[in-house]
Amino acid sequence: MVLHFCKMEAARLHSNWDDLRLFLAVARTQSLSGAGRLLRLDPATLGRRMQKLEAALQATLFSKSPQGYALTDAGAALLLRAEQAETAMRAAVADIPAQGDRLKGQIRIGAPDGAANYLLPQVCAAIALENPDLEIQIVALPRVFNLSRREADMAIGVSAPTAGRLIVQKITDYHLHLAASEAYLSTNPPITCGADLRAHRMVGYIPDMIFDRELDYLADLGITRVPLASNSVSVQLNFIRQGGGVGIVHDFALPAASGVRRILVEVVSLTRAFYLIRHEDDRRNARLTRFADALSVGVRAEVARLEALA
Repeated sequence: MVLHFCKMEAARLHSNWDDLRLFLAVARTQSLSGAGRLLRLDPATLGRRMQKLEAALQATLFSKSPQGYALTDAGAALLLRAEQAETAMRAAVADIPAQGDRLKGQIRIGAPDGAANYLLPQVCAAIALENPDLEIQIVALPRVFNLSRREADMAIGVSAPTAGRLIVQKITDYHLHLAASEAYLSTNPPITCGADLRAHRMVGYIPDMIFDRELDYLADLGITRVPLASNSVSVQLNFIRQGGGVGIVHDFALPAASGVRRILVEVVSLTRAFYLIRHEDDRRNARLTRFADALSVGVRAEVARLEALA
């Protein structure tokens, strides 16, 4: 049944933010086990908490099946209110002055694994050094993050989304080139032009796991067969380091890959961009805005520093 708003408002007074926080996790992951992993809470305990919440609201919030926990109409109505409460809570916490005007609390960043492995650790370590009470979590996943489901507080993307209630800010351009290990180049036919690539093993993305058109580098070169493939940039670079073949590499990752060098630099040179993406509801969140500004400055500087070493 549809939850009557007056009843929900009255019952909500007897509920607390922790109940809504748990409800949001179950609603977004659509399972007790997924929410349990997110919250570090036993699924059985989480299930009991949801039962108590439904009893307090006198409504069925979830339709339970082997496929998971789907929201009922009542659950969907509560989800809207819970997300409003979440936004208000985050804004209230952000307005509390930190000791010495330092950032504190937990901030989670979602990022493609190239940025997550070769840029964010040193940038975030520097921010954490200046803000000892701040907890920074980096979630490296080869896919687009869903900020509406609060999978992260902010995300770095390789293209600017055009849909959704999002704040999108370009951080910086970065560059990519073909590269191979010295060992591979010394034992295989020379590469002097693009046509020579046909005689070499290529390293790249698994074609059906490319989550953003901006990452389909090899297709732009007319290369369709990729004998050594991974959905991870780091795995691709390790393929190349081990002499597996030739692939497109971020210039900012090359300083971390000894024995790998760029090839055909004048022939193949790609430019892409990183974007910082936040939820529109966080526009007035001073804490997240300060962190976002520091992150953008740090990433921009680190890309420039590492590319100069490539």
